[in-house]
Amino acid sequence: MTNYSIVRSGNEYIVQADEKSVLKISSRRRAAKLVTDASELLEASAPAGEGASIAREPKGVADPVEVS
Repeated sequence: MTNYSIVRSGNEYIVQADEKSVLKISSRRRAAKLVTDASELLEASAPAGEGASIAREPKGVADPVEVS
């Protein structure tokens, strides 16, 4: 799960996701609303089972030993 924070910088607020700045906005309320919306969207799109992997084994790729 991503950790969000809002940091004040002068007259602006910077939204951070895991220590990385992702958005600069002038309203703290708007920043808080965007963080809430983003968090809800990420939770809604998460796989049903925790630990479920999206990556799948590629099909049709030869074993490196077999390739000449």
